[in-house]
Amino acid sequence: MTNKKAIAEKLLQVNAVKLSPEKPFTWASGWKSPIYCDNRKVLSFPFVRDFIKSELCNVIFSEYPDADAIAGVATAGIAWGVMAADQLKLPYIYVRPKPKEHGLGNQIEGHYMAGQKIVVIEDLVSTGKSSLQVVEVLKAAGLEVVALVSIFNYGFEVAKEAFAKAEVSFIALSDYSTLIGLGVEKGTITKETEALLLEWSKSPAEWGS
Repeated sequence: MTNKKAIAEKLLQVNAVKLSPEKPFTWASGWKSPIYCDNRKVLSFPFVRDFIKSELCNVIFSEYPDADAIAGVATAGIAWGVMAADQLKLPYIYVRPKPKEHGLGNQIEGHYMAGQKIVVIEDLVSTGKSSLQVVEVLKAAGLEVVALVSIFNYGFEVAKEAFAKAEVSFIALSDYSTLIGLGVEKGTITKETEALLLEWSKSPAEWGS
């Protein structure tokens, strides 16, 4: 079993990922979706949590050995970033969606120095827009973002293009196509449903309208 398959299986095991093509979910954007991913659920299952934390650390250690620090994305990426930084013994910071409206008005929390090489931790990537906004905040603070690592990626072409344009390396522990392939392999997803699910990933904004 590949690591992507193993991660997908763990996410399904704790119901962090739910598939419902017959009764689609509605995202905040208004998009209709046959899948809903909530990786926060994984935090409640110690053995699955530990497995995913180890996979995050393996990726960072093997692919980005020169990283000086880890940055988590608020809010869902904070816990995963803390765990990875703790295991790798690296400094840790996290980034808010916008600056605090009181106190010091920080958007980046924690100690950092200009020029540090940063690996950003996200729980989930869809279009990549919010993730790359965090990357820009870090760059504006004088930090060098070497990569973004997420637990799951929906596999949208728009995200792939956005990361390429921003020249930011991006790795996901698992993704939508792997999840669907696992379902077909296990017999929980029919070939007919597979075609429907894969069609969504090609044009999510129009799907189900």
